[in-house]
Amino acid sequence: MWKMWSIGLIGATLLGGGCSQAPPQYGIERPTFLPGHKRQTWAVAPVINLSGQKAVDPILQADLVYQQLQQVEGLTVIPVNRTAEVLVSLRLEKVQSEQQAALVCDLLGCDGLIVPTITAYDPYNPPKLGASLQLFSKPPEFARQATLSPRDMARQAAPVIDQSLPAGSAIVQVVGMYDAENGSVRSALFRYAHGRHDPLGPMGAREYLVGMDRYCGFVYHALIADLLNSPKLRRVQGSGFRNDDIRILS
Repeated sequence: MWKMWSIGLIGATLLGGGCSQAPPQYGIERPTFLPGHKRQTWAVAPVINLSGQKAVDPILQADLVYQQLQQVEGLTVIPVNRTAEVLVSLRLEKVQSEQQAALVCDLLGCDGLIVPTITAYDPYNPPKLGASLQLFSKPPEFARQATLSPRDMARQAAPVIDQSLPAGSAIVQVVGMYDAENGSVRSALFRYAHGRHDPLGPMGAREYLVGMDRYCGFVYHALIADLLNSPKLRRVQGSGFRNDDIRILS
């Protein structure tokens, strides 16, 4: 009797051990690359809020852009607070022209300045974010004007929203509206979350639908991928890697 009980216990133990499963592991996100083979340094300006929503924090949103840019191979990113300090020293509320951007780049010692803009912001599930990224590259021939006052810079004409960029402009711009109610956007969101959420968390990837900061990170990642794949930027940077991991529509 004792032998039969022991054999049954051992068999149950082996059976239970055979049915056990390893805990789910984190996914692996695809890296993002700056086109070309020359490392660059970019800065991020505080976000321009055109959404009409007071809940948008320009510094916090710019910091989310900064976090996403830090993950780009071949790119060094200057913290947002340093850009904000330079804007304050120049008495500029925001960057509105290529001349202003070039001066900010010169003072920061960087190659380009990212100016994010938010046009729509809805943090409730399903979240919605409309945003754009403008990259102002510092011209190689730029020379700082010692006699140019901050007041003169503030009076410089800003580009009209619906006006085409002038020929030869160094501005690269990407724009997008990301509504999580849209199936293709939601599918891209879950692909992005695969390598970035805790697989043992109670909500899994759905936490990106209830946490607006996480959702904004996804949107900025998608916009950065579009920016890096922009034909205009790739012409300037030369041949290099292509970033297709977060394309919304294929």
